[in-house]
Amino acid sequence: MRVAILQSNYLPWKGYFDIISKVDLFVFHDDLQYTKGDWRNRNRVRGPNGLVWLTIPCGTSEKRLICEVEIMDSAWQQKHWNLLNQYYKKAPYWSNYRGFFESFYLGNVWNNLSELNQHLIKEIATQFLGITTQFEDSRNYSLTGKKAGRVVELLKKTNASTYLSGPAAKSYLSEKDLLPHGIQLEWMDYSNYPEYDQGISPFMHEVSIIDVLFNTGPNMRKFVIS
Repeated sequence: MRVAILQSNYLPWKGYFDIISKVDLFVFHDDLQYTKGDWRNRNRVRGPNGLVWLTIPCGTSEKRLICEVEIMDSAWQQKHWNLLNQYYKKAPYWSNYRGFFESFYLGNVWNNLSELNQHLIKEIATQFLGITTQFEDSRNYSLTGKKAGRVVELLKKTNASTYLSGPAAKSYLSEKDLLPHGIQLEWMDYSNYPEYDQGISPFMHEVSIIDVLFNTGPNMRKFVIS
């Protein structure tokens, strides 16, 4: 069983979906402390003058878990939909996916950040990228450990044989933490993604998955899955 574990992000970049595609089980790790100024509630898209932030207002308190973050004002939904319409309506595949995003932003009122993020990630992964990975939530495993110990505990409970981790975890995790438990550690490589026509120069990799979606459409797998 090959497993990856990440916190949920808002409309994450292509590398997030790439790591999902490479495992049998992907676990959303949202019972961790919420961090402000991070990717949990925001991401970037290409505007005519450069990168533009799409941010869900969640307050600044860090005394809560990601799964506890409530969204108190829904006005952002109309604002984000308007910005997507403004920046991508002339993209080659805007019409292919417009209905999905219009329904997401205008057909629902989202009150919980984790629920919102997980919904978007799972729908984009399965509907548009054809990824068949199984999804789980870390809250289902009643974890008690911290840092590396928490990861090991979760991997053991999921019967993982291999853990595919993002490189940020190198600050607290190493092979010696996993090998005694019969779990192999692999590091995700986010380099060498091919460029595509963004309609604006210079090319920028560090944007939300929706930039790939609207600009490459049904061909997006070759720009996302390395």
